[in-house]
Amino acid sequence: MSAPRLRATPLPGIGVQYDLVTRDQRHLSVVAHRDGARTVNVYRADDPDSCAQSLRLSGSEAGALIDALKPSHHSASLLYASDLGLVAERIELAAASRWNGRVLGDTRMRTETGASVVAVLRRAEAIPSPAPDFRLAGGDIVIVVGTREGVDAAAAILGRE
Repeated sequence: MSAPRLRATPLPGIGVQYDLVTRDQRHLSVVAHRDGARTVNVYRADDPDSCAQSLRLSGSEAGALIDALKPSHHSASLLYASDLGLVAERIELAAASRWNGRVLGDTRMRTETGASVVAVLRRAEAIPSPAPDFRLAGGDIVIVVGTREGVDAAAAILGRE
């Protein structure tokens, strides 16, 4: 059986649409929005051009779905944090968060929890290793690595309003 073909179509001002036809001839598409959100569409079997179901996911929900569908999607050369007793988690900063507009260092997250912010995802941009003077914004997805307890404490800090 040949590998399924994934067709990518740029959608100016929106993002990219990825289309897949399954071996059962079902049409699926995912629209990758510029803001990091995803829309998953399933088309009718009797009319592959007519959408039967559409589901919009936030960037963090899409990431969780990727992990559920294919937990081994990472490169074999990457270290798995769980092998080292660490976890990595995406934490979304709410627009109403007290940290919206403030710098990362103000959270004292690393000092209080031992967990590290390794990246921030903002819209369609990834900011690796943000410095303490990095200004947080509502909607940011903060990637935190640490012990389970440390990451949970970091989530509690970021969730404070």
